[in-house]
Amino acid sequence: MRNKISFLDGLSVPVIAAPLFLISGPKLVIECCKNGIVGTFPALNQRTSEGFEEWLIQIKSELDEFEKETGKKPAPFGVNLIVHNTNPRVKADLKICIKHKVPIVITSLGAVSRLVDAVHSYGGLVFHDIVKKRHAEKAAEAGVDGLILVAAGAGGHAGTINPMALISEIKSIFDKTVILSGCISNGRDVASALQMGADIAYMGTRFINTKESRAPEDYKQMIIDSGATDIVYTAAVSGVPASFLRASLESMGITQDMWTRAAKMDFGKELDSEAKAWSTIWSAGQGVTNISDDVPVQELVNRISNEFKEAIKEQSKLLDKY
Repeated sequence: MRNKISFLDGLSVPVIAAPLFLISGPKLVIECCKNGIVGTFPALNQRTSEGFEEWLIQIKSELDEFEKETGKKPAPFGVNLIVHNTNPRVKADLKICIKHKVPIVITSLGAVSRLVDAVHSYGGLVFHDIVKKRHAEKAAEAGVDGLILVAAGAGGHAGTINPMALISEIKSIFDKTVILSGCISNGRDVASALQMGADIAYMGTRFINTKESRAPEDYKQMIIDSGATDIVYTAAVSGVPASFLRASLESMGITQDMWTRAAKMDFGKELDSEAKAWSTIWSAGQGVTNISDDVPVQELVNRISNEFKEAIKEQSKLLDKY
């Protein structure tokens, strides 16, 4: 029997809104949680640890008030920490997470058992981003509660492995929660993720185009105007391979000849410069091909839920045929 997380049964649909660099903030997180899906944000979206703590206080306060007013328990929220030796804030931000008992900590670029133990000490969960089996093995050794499989076609720091192959490979070595990321834009995609063996779907790009996101309108329109072939996978922006909208690269003078350039990965003194780059060079996954609007989170979650249930019903009919 696989060891799955307990909060799954309380979600309106098995979805985590991924932490989007510069895009996710308290407003987006709160609306996701109120509507029954996990809302998350990167700690580094706040430029200081003090500001990060203020966001946590705001999120916890509004979700507590929502529960008191409605009697409905919101979905848990999560924070993404960059666990890399060039991120000078990781220790301070982890300390704040422990202080406020953040329900879910999502780690990237490093799985550390001490961090996992610290989060477990207050009952929190740790999910870790991976793009290949070797990363999954290290994270499993560190004791994480779930793995986020960032497959080919995802936005942000994506992987290059087909999701079917990646899930099969990871489930052979990991018996806890499996979360799939990559081109998931609607309820049918969520149903497909679960059929492939995932426990939860991880949706990033789709939540850029919500009224509560911090994305500029031009960014949202570029997503609407783009298709899968308009996504460029390159390390030219930060030194870590990631998926970007072709039009945003070209608007900043980054040509196809430059896409193969790699830059030094540094989340410390280069943090501000990277933030400036990502504010004008916009990331998105190949799932843009299914995004044609910009809607409130509540409307989007209701739509995803209905699509998910309809897809499951359609699939169940196949049992009468085969």
